Amino acid sequence: MRRHPALIAALAWLAAGCADAQPAPPALVQEAAITWRAGDRAVASLSGLALDPDGNRFVAVNDKGFFVTGQLERTEGRLTGVSLLASGPLLDPRGASVRRYDVDAEGVTLGPDGRLHISFEANHRVWAYADLAGPADPLPIPAAFRALQNNSGLEALFTGPDGAIHAIPERSGELDRPFPVYRFDGTRWDVAFTVPRRPPHLVTGADLGPDGRLYLLERHWNGLLSFSSRIRSFRINPDGLRDELILLESPLGTYDNLEGISVWRDPQGRIRVTVISDDNNSILQRTEIVEFRLDAPQPPRPILRGDTTPPTQ
Repeated sequence: MRRHPALIAALAWLAAGCADAQPAPPALVQEAAITWRAGDRAVASLSGLALDPDGNRFVAVNDKGFFVTGQLERTEGRLTGVSLLASGPLLDPRGASVRRYDVDAEGVTLGPDGRLHISFEANHRVWAYADLAGPADPLPIPAAFRALQNNSGLEALFTGPDGAIHAIPERSGELDRPFPVYRFDGTRWDVAFTVPRRPPHLVTGADLGPDGRLYLLERHWNGLLSFSSRIRSFRINPDGLRDELILLESPLGTYDNLEGISVWRDPQGRIRVTVISDDNNSILQRTEIVEFRLDAPQPPRPILRGDTTPPTQ
């Protein structure tokens, strides 16, 4: 068989380039950001967010022990405004408004039984609500919850692919210690898996996307009312999390104190990520709703080294 040295060299050159080719990673692209001023005391310090599957109606909870429900207004699918539907105090199991150390609601998720589950810190716990205006049904409190740091408890709450409620604390206790992910099996809590900690950001919210991936919202505060936000996503495997992706990491000051996250799919089939900020009830901050579109990975292309002309014999 006759060999063609020039052709062999050209193919080797192209193969060397393709060996380095990698698909562009997915990334979040901001599509809208609005400030919500409702004139209602419940629309402040919002920390947890849950949207319905079509991304229109939502439930949010705040640090002061209130819930709000609302409607996102859209023009050709793009977020343009928000309207308040209802608000009120969260109630304890006796039907009384939460008070003192019971008020700090942080996360919210819809359970498989149709009840909303809400996580609280300070008095670290998860309560379920068949009706947001009705009394709470408390879930068991394991010893691990009692050992959580003050003001660094169950920030993130999500419903896993198995329908179980999962909770993640804001801090893990050490910079190099992964965040535990607690899972409630209907009777008891245990640690289902862990999330790698990547300082300096801390956990503020989580949601399971319609693509089956876990989306984790994190925040870094520089101590001067300036925040950096990060969103990572993971594939959930039986043996833990895999395929960690950083979809967003904003410079300090880009967004306010983003704490609530909800992930959904729009009518065009695209993944959308909606987040909401906790303004700490401060005149120096704002209640901000930001919406992102997940750009899918692009197919790989050869990475050309040096001269773009194949070598000749």
